Amino acid sequence: MAPTSTSEKKRTQLFLILSGIFISNALLAELIGVKIFSGEALFGLPGAQINVLGAAYDFNLTAGVIIWPVVFITTDIINEYFGKEGVKKVSILTVLLILYAFLVITIVTGLPPAQFWVDLNSKDPQGNPFNIDFAYNSIYRQGLGIIIGSMVAFLVSQFLDATVFHWFRHYTGSRMIWLRATGSTLISQLIDSVVVLFVAFYLFGNWTIGLVLSVAFINYIYKFAIAIILTPVLYLAHYLIDGYLGHQQAETLIEEAAVESEN
Repeated sequence: MAPTSTSEKKRTQLFLILSGIFISNALLAELIGVKIFSGEALFGLPGAQINVLGAAYDFNLTAGVIIWPVVFITTDIINEYFGKEGVKKVSILTVLLILYAFLVITIVTGLPPAQFWVDLNSKDPQGNPFNIDFAYNSIYRQGLGIIIGSMVAFLVSQFLDATVFHWFRHYTGSRMIWLRATGSTLISQLIDSVVVLFVAFYLFGNWTIGLVLSVAFINYIYKFAIAIILTPVLYLAHYLIDGYLGHQQAETLIEEAAVESEN
């Protein structure tokens, strides 16, 4: 068996590092995404009262959106160096791992709780009755709707992101990294923001379409702003990766990714 070259080892290690960052943040976003938090309360502001379809809503976001920018920045970097196939591989692997995580969670939340554990945690710090097993299950067992909505939105948005990214690259070449990265993110995350909430909370839940659209709108605005703010991080990542691989090897990898994605 022929020995693996140093450049091939670095390429493999780079893909593993990027995949690890991608998978861990995507999984965390799924686990924490069940919580909806108030943007106004976070900064001590009065309710925004956003008007959607004739009803007023506050500035609310899903908790998972906080770390989701890490996922789409990593997506763009994987896209740049490993092409659409690289994004598809890590996206499919991520979906399988998330499904595995939810399977384990479903099994664990079905286990009968130890009575002493329930008794020791029967009250909150204010002395109010508290059922820790119910709270544990409510947090972790998000329901079939959220799982289906998350997986559908995740795969659709990731594949769309990879396609749009290379569509921009076809016209810009190696120039204007910010345009293909930000452009692909803005288009793909528009789909993701709406689909996940529509499937999870409207089709399978009890949200109104107005509430779905209001939260989706705020999530998207947040992603829009963060995508622009994080543009320097993308250039920094390119600088570090080019230094790690070597400029010539990095350029070769980018060109191979571009050619593969055109086919």
